Amino acid sequence: MIMVAVAIPAAITAVESPKAKAEPVIDITKGNVEPMPIAIPDFYGSQTGADIARVVSADLERSGLFKPISPQAFIQDNASLQQGPRFQDWRVLNAQALVSGAAQSTANGQVQVQFRLWDVFGESQMTGFQYNASQNNWRRVAHQIADEIYKRITGEEGYFDSRVVYVSESGPKNARVKRLAIMDQDGENHRYLTDGAALVLTPRFSPVSQDITYMSFYNNKPRVYLFNINTGQQEILGDFPGMTFAPRFSPDGSKVIMSMAQNGNTDIYEMDTRTRRSRRLTDNPAIDTSPSYSPDGGRIVFNSDRGGEQQLYVMNADGSGVQRISKGQGRYATPVWSPRGDLIAFTRMAQGQFYIGVMRPDGSGERQLSSGWLVEGPTWAPNGRVLAYFVSDPSGRTQLHSIDLTGYNERVMKTPLDGSDPAWSPLLSSQ
Repeated sequence: MIMVAVAIPAAITAVESPKAKAEPVIDITKGNVEPMPIAIPDFYGSQTGADIARVVSADLERSGLFKPISPQAFIQDNASLQQGPRFQDWRVLNAQALVSGAAQSTANGQVQVQFRLWDVFGESQMTGFQYNASQNNWRRVAHQIADEIYKRITGEEGYFDSRVVYVSESGPKNARVKRLAIMDQDGENHRYLTDGAALVLTPRFSPVSQDITYMSFYNNKPRVYLFNINTGQQEILGDFPGMTFAPRFSPDGSKVIMSMAQNGNTDIYEMDTRTRRSRRLTDNPAIDTSPSYSPDGGRIVFNSDRGGEQQLYVMNADGSGVQRISKGQGRYATPVWSPRGDLIAFTRMAQGQFYIGVMRPDGSGERQLSSGWLVEGPTWAPNGRVLAYFVSDPSGRTQLHSIDLTGYNERVMKTPLDGSDPAWSPLLSSQ
């Protein structure tokens, strides 16, 4: 278990000199940003410290916003760095930021980790924290440090101390085995949550706990399950007579919203996770599906063919005030509201291509982020600045990808087998 981080006071104050300048800042709203050179030496004191520095460096590099400098170029070693940086040694390397740290085992079997983030040209400490954690939680400490660095330099919350649940796929195209799997956002600590005996679909995280909801077919009947990742406890939320699609939690985790087909009509329903009572929110002859709450729980976005073609609609949480928001050509699907509340991500199908895009909740500002033969199922990182989704090729192979909100830095998210339908967790440190 990771304990609360303690801020480390500044060790060196700013030095007035001709070389001093404003602290290094990355404006992540500008699109293709030139990555910031940053130096991250091994944390002093143990192999764990070296491992932590490696994970911090990988997290920041993968964001596309930072360019870690090769350790082979370092002039000052990590031992002397504990007494303070020799800033001229780091300016020679054009490092705009420097991370120093130490990791030591404690008498009670834990590891104590501290780090400082330095402004190299301003010759000052930007931030610093100390963590106490069990030895096997060092990787989470590294992700939290990367989050702090990301936050200090970009002004936005980080997203590295998080996990991704997804559907792991294997086998031939016409007989895929689909298992529920979970991993850290960097692909580490991977494990399977189901054995593949039953088909699983659409896993989704609770915003307030380490619970997920997902669909599974038991004896060819769709069931919606709740699964606690920490305890492994699983329970049935509902055993429904008709087809059920895309369950998703409300922002407070007290309800699950989904679409259900009853008497030949597919509408959106809300179910209380405690009482198991359901309430119908739409009543339309069309197919209404893929609902997603706004972060404040006041509105719901969904897709419907009520206008003759599959489009995106927004309504109040009680089902009133339905308004169409998508305006482009083609079909829109799988909408999901950003945790920031400012954007809705979606899949669009037009002219034989699939697109991952975003738009504002009123439908304005639509932008395409990625396209391909088959790209779909976007999910937001907890800071609302990165999206994950899955890509399929004609052979049936599927891969998880991530992309920055600006449409740059598209990357493959590593999984042992094929992967589809990702869902990003909230920050673990926020729960």
